Parts: sequence; structure tokens; C-alpha cells
Amino acid sequence: MKDINIYKYPIGKLRVQPVGIIIFAAIMATLGFQVLIQAVEQLIRDEPSQNMNNEKLIWLYTIMLTATSVKLVLWIYCRSSGNMIVRAYATDHYFDVVTNVVGLVAAILGDKFYWWIDPAGAIILAFYTISNWGGTVLENAISLVGQSPLPEVLQKLTYLVLRHDPQIKRVDTVHAYTFGALYFVEVDIELPEDLSPKEAHAIGESLQIKIEELSEVEREFKISSKKWIGREL
Repeated sequence: MKDINIYKYPIGKLRVQPVGIIIFAAIMATLGFQVLIQAVEQLIRDEPSQNMNNEKLIWLYTIMLTATSVKLVLWIYCRSSGNMIVRAYATDHYFDVVTNVVGLVAAILGDKFYWWIDPAGAIILAFYTISNWGGTVLENAISLVGQSPLPEVLQKLTYLVLRHDPQIKRVDTVHAYTFGALYFVEVDIELPEDLSPKEAHAIGESLQIKIEELSEVEREFKISSKKWIGREL
């Protein structure tokens, strides 16, 4: 994504982030569906799993607890990142912590008491997997479509434009829409009719720089200005 080529990708590669997250989340949701099918088939066949001896149980505890501990540390580390891809990994690590704990408990209870507890736990985890990663797919797909931000963001942008320069007489429109994780912004402003093109350009350029300094904005795509004519009532 950081390998910029203005000739092949003139507006950058920011959408690589949500596309990568969608692919990753879709694979995880598909795996959850596969687990669901296998667990249901086991219940339908009424085929209990083989009981584990002490050696197998020790290996099970060691592997699952070690993997869960590592995933817990990675989740704490990744969730503080500002990168969307890394935060997607944080979601995956958190999901692994939950599934490992629930899976381990279900496997132990299934071995000690009723065999069907293990596939029943797998079904619960499968539904959790599908719903969790399916929501991630939907969220990032919407960001690719170009969704409008919350009203608070538009109000913040409008206030910034109005306060930018005293020669800005009015703000006609402020449009913002998602472009991956951040927003693209379009602004229409009105300036005095006696303002020279050079001065109008300087106001627009400085406003663009100020808008692009906002953390939620990827790029100020367009600033257009119109001449303003005062009218007496």
C-alpha cells in the first residue's frame, strides 16, 4: 500500500486495507461454516469421539494453554496499533483466545461427561465465527462503497472551513465519504467577486492543507470557489 505509483494509482492504494481485511474475514467465516457442518454431521451420526488418555490430555492442556497465552499477548499488542490491518489481526487474536478457551472446556467436558458436549461447543463457536467475521466483511464492504461520515465529522469540517479565512463568505457544500479507512472531502466555498484568481487559489490551497492534516481525512479531493455578490435587503 505504501509503494506509491502516481501513474498507475493516481489516488493511492488506501483501499488495499479494506480489501485485504474482507478477504481475510471471508476465509475465517468460511472456516467457521466448515466447522459447523462437521459438528452437525457428528451429532447426526451419533458417533462419539474417542476418549483421551492422560498423556493426550497433558498434551492438549499444554498446547491449548500455550497458544491461548501467546494469542492473548498478541491481542493486547495489536489492538493499540493505528493500522487497520494490524487491528484486524487483533480481532483474530481475540477470537482465537475465546475459541481456544471454549473449545478446551467443551473437549474436557465431552471427554469426562457426555460426548456430544464437544460438537455442541463446536457449533456454538462456528456461529460465533460466522457472525463475527461476517460483520467485519460487511463493515469494510460499506467503507469501499463510499459511506457518509457521522454528522459530527461534517460539522467539524464545516466549522474548519468557515473559520479558515475571513474572506470566505459562505460554505455551499461539504461532502465527505469513506475511501477505505479514511475520508475523501469535497468543499464548495464562496469568495468576494473582486478577489484575484491568485488570492483565491492561495485560500483554497491553504484550506486543502489544513483539511488533510485531520487524522480522519485521507485527501481533500476538490475545493471549488465561486464569486460572492453581496445584496442589500
